[in-house]
Amino acid sequence: MQGGFKQIISHGSVLKSAVLRHVRLVNPVARPLIFARHETTSAARIEEHGFESTKIADILKVKGKGADGSWLWCTTDDSVYDAVKSMTQHNVGALVVVKPGENKSIAGIITERDYLRKIIVQGRSSKSTKVGDIMTEENKLITVTPDTKVLKAMQLMTDNRIRHIPVIDQTGMIGMVSIGDVVRAVVSEHREELNRLNAFIQGGY
Repeated sequence: MQGGFKQIISHGSVLKSAVLRHVRLVNPVARPLIFARHETTSAARIEEHGFESTKIADILKVKGKGADGSWLWCTTDDSVYDAVKSMTQHNVGALVVVKPGENKSIAGIITERDYLRKIIVQGRSSKSTKVGDIMTEENKLITVTPDTKVLKAMQLMTDNRIRHIPVIDQTGMIGMVSIGDVVRAVVSEHREELNRLNAFIQGGY
């Protein structure tokens, strides 16, 4: 799966570079000057859109408030059983963990993977183990901002083998995105880019 994500990134970059090289390397002597100006302008417009234009903020906007599970949280003192129960009820794979009485202060994150590796595999009781004992702590948490490019987020997630990443701004946490959200955004962006390149080739630019 990790290799597949990297292929999505590299395929888009190779395709874009190939088309732009074709635009720029056509012998300018063999065509009218006005044509050269048109193609140069078109190439610049393609680069302006780019495969790297989509940001995390765009994903959050598409998902809508409340659809990303960012409003779901548990505290460090909650049992792992209750945290997993909440994930199951709301069909999410991770919960933000906060300190008791400090709903805006992120203490970490707990995921399905934490439950499997640190409870099930180790034979521990989910009802007697606190979330704070198995969560990924805040100082080890990998986050992004609304302005982070989607491809950068994908790189962070694949390199660190994580499937959920909190979105933070100056006010605190504003959302959560999953690897599925990121992949869908990249695929959609590549599809739109291919349509733009096709329009350019057919004279639509």
